[in-house]
Amino acid sequence: MQKSQYSSLEPTNLAANTSSIGDSEANSHKGKTAPSLAVKNFEYFSLKIKPLLRKIYGDDKQTVDSLVEQIFSLLEEDFSDSATENLNKWSQNEIVMITYGDSICAPDESPLVTLSCFLEYLQETITGVHILPFCPYSSDDGFAVIDYLQVNPELGDWPHVEAIAEKFDLMADLVLNHISSESMWFQQFKQGIKPGCDYFIEADPQADLSEVVRPRSTPLLVKVDTDQGEKHVWATFSADQVDLNFANPDVLIEVLKIILFYIQKGAKYIRLDAVGYLWKCLGTPCIHLPQTHALIKLFREITQFLNPDVALITETNVPNQENLSYFGNRDEAHLIYNFSLPPLVINALLQGKSDHLKTWMMSMPPAPMGCAYFNFTASHDGIGLRPAEGLLSETEYNTMLKMMQQFGGKISMRQKPEGESPYEINISLFDAMKGTAKGEDEWQIERFLCSQTIMMAVEGIPAFYIHSFLATPNDYAGVAATGRNRSINRHQWNYQELVAQLNDPNSNQAIVIKELSRRIQIRRCQPAFHPNATQYTLHPMNKALFTFWRQSIQRDQSIFCIHNLSDRVQELLLSDINLICIDPWCDLLSGQIIEDIRDRFILQPYQCAWITNHECTIH
Repeated sequence: MQKSQYSSLEPTNLAANTSSIGDSEANSHKGKTAPSLAVKNFEYFSLKIKPLLRKIYGDDKQTVDSLVEQIFSLLEEDFSDSATENLNKWSQNEIVMITYGDSICAPDESPLVTLSCFLEYLQETITGVHILPFCPYSSDDGFAVIDYLQVNPELGDWPHVEAIAEKFDLMADLVLNHISSESMWFQQFKQGIKPGCDYFIEADPQADLSEVVRPRSTPLLVKVDTDQGEKHVWATFSADQVDLNFANPDVLIEVLKIILFYIQKGAKYIRLDAVGYLWKCLGTPCIHLPQTHALIKLFREITQFLNPDVALITETNVPNQENLSYFGNRDEAHLIYNFSLPPLVINALLQGKSDHLKTWMMSMPPAPMGCAYFNFTASHDGIGLRPAEGLLSETEYNTMLKMMQQFGGKISMRQKPEGESPYEINISLFDAMKGTAKGEDEWQIERFLCSQTIMMAVEGIPAFYIHSFLATPNDYAGVAATGRNRSINRHQWNYQELVAQLNDPNSNQAIVIKELSRRIQIRRCQPAFHPNATQYTLHPMNKALFTFWRQSIQRDQSIFCIHNLSDRVQELLLSDINLICIDPWCDLLSGQIIEDIRDRFILQPYQCAWITNHECTIH
C-alpha cells in the first residue's frame, strides 16, 4: 500500500488555543477598522455552523467554538463566500452510471484506464459516473476502506480518477460509518496510540442492545485483543468494518478533511454510505438519530462553502418514510436514493399490474426545491426489501421472493429481535426480468427495457448500473468464488469479450445498450423530464398500464408516460388520460403521430410510450 496522506492531516487538539481568526483578527477591526474579508467570512460561517455543532455535541461553548475555528481553518483556502445556494445543480440532461472501478478488465492495463475506454461507448448517453469505493480495502468489495486518501493500486491512481472526472460528473463514495480493521486508525486503537485509540466505540457485551436496528445477521459487537486487554467494539456491518465514533469531534474533523480532498479531486457528488447509522446511543435503535441528521446538515453547509455545485447523496436502505426524512427541511441531502422503486417495479412486472406502483407514486411528495430523487432499479447491492415494507401485499411479496429464486437469485437475511427476515434479493436485474409470476417466457429483453424506461421517466435523476447497460446475467461463478450472495450481480467483464458481444448485433448486450442509449438520448432533450418537473399519476381503467404525466417547469411541454406492464397487447383510449386535442401529439419513442385522440392507442407487450406535445425527433 502506498504511503498514507493521513500523516499530513492530523487533527488539531480541541484544547489548543486556535484564536488566530476568531480572536486576534476579530479584535483588529474593533473601532474604526473595517472588518477584513476573512473576518466577514468567519462570522457568516460561524452563524451557519454553530447551531448544528450544538445539536451534535451539546452546549459546551469551548468545544463548539474550537470546532468552528478548526473547521474554518480547514476550509479557508477553498472558501466560497456565496450566500446563495445553487438550486440548478441538475437538468433533464443528467444521467449517471454506477460501476466498480474494475467491472471491466483488460490484460496488462489498469482497470480505471479500461473503464475510461468503455465510457467512450456512452459519451453521448451518460453525464455522470459513480465509481464505487476505489480506495484500498480489506473486504466487502471496497466498503471496508483501509485508506480514504489513496486509490487502490490494483485499479490505478488519482490521475486516472481525475481523468474520468474531467469528462463526467464524478460521484465518490464516502464510507463514513465504518473503516477497515486493517486501517491505520484501528491498528492504533489496538496499540493504544493516538489518535486512533479514541476513534472507535467500545461497549459492554452484557449491555442491552436489543433495540439496535440490525442490517445484518452478524454480531453487533466484535471482540478485539488490544495491548490493554480484551475489548469489544461496535461493528454494524461486519467484524472487518469497525464503526467510527462521531461522538469524538476529532473524527468529524477527519471526515471533513476527506470530503474536502474528494472535492479537490473533482467529485461533483459525495455519496454518504450507510449514513443512517452514524450516531450511537444505548437504549435507542441507533439509526436516524437527531445527531445523524444534524451531521448531514453540517456536511451540506460545508459543501456549500466549498463548492455550491457539489451535491450530497444519502444512502439509506430503509422503509420509504424513513428514507424521505433525509431531505430534512430542504437542508440535508441534496439527493436521496429512491429505494422503494426497484422492488415495486419488479413486482409490477411480475404481476402485470400497476396498483401498488400507482399507490406508492401518489404518496411520494415532490422533492423540495434544490433537492431531487436519485432513481435506480439495480446497483452493486441487491434489491432492498425493507423499502417495500407496507407497500406490497403479503401474497405478492412472497411471490416475488419465490420467482426471484426461480430465476436464479439468492435471498439475504438480517437479524431482528424475533429472528431472521429477508433483507434483500441478490440477482442480476436482467435475469430478474426472465418472466412473470407465471414463470419464464420469451419477453425478457422487452420487460427489462420497460423497467428501465419507467425508471428514467419518474421524477428524479436516473442512475443505471453498468450491468443494466450490459444485460449481464447472474454470475454464479462469482458467488461460488467468494461465498457471498452479492457477487451474483458484481460480474467482471473481460474487455475483449465484452467488445465482441457489443459488436454482435444479435447479442443481448448489443440490443440492450443500443436501445437504452437511444431512449436515454431522447430523454435528455425533454424539459418535462427535468428532475423537479411536475409529476401526476393517471388512472386509466386498465390496471396493466402504468401511466403518469410530466410537465416542464416552464409549462411548455407535457409528456404522457405510458407503460404496458403485461405480456399481452393492451389498448388505451387517450381521452381517458385527459389528453386533449388542442396540440398535436406524438410518441417520442416510436415516432407515431397521434391524429385523433378518440382512436385507441395500441401497446405491444411491455411497450412504452412518451406522448408529447413537442415536436417529435426520433433518434
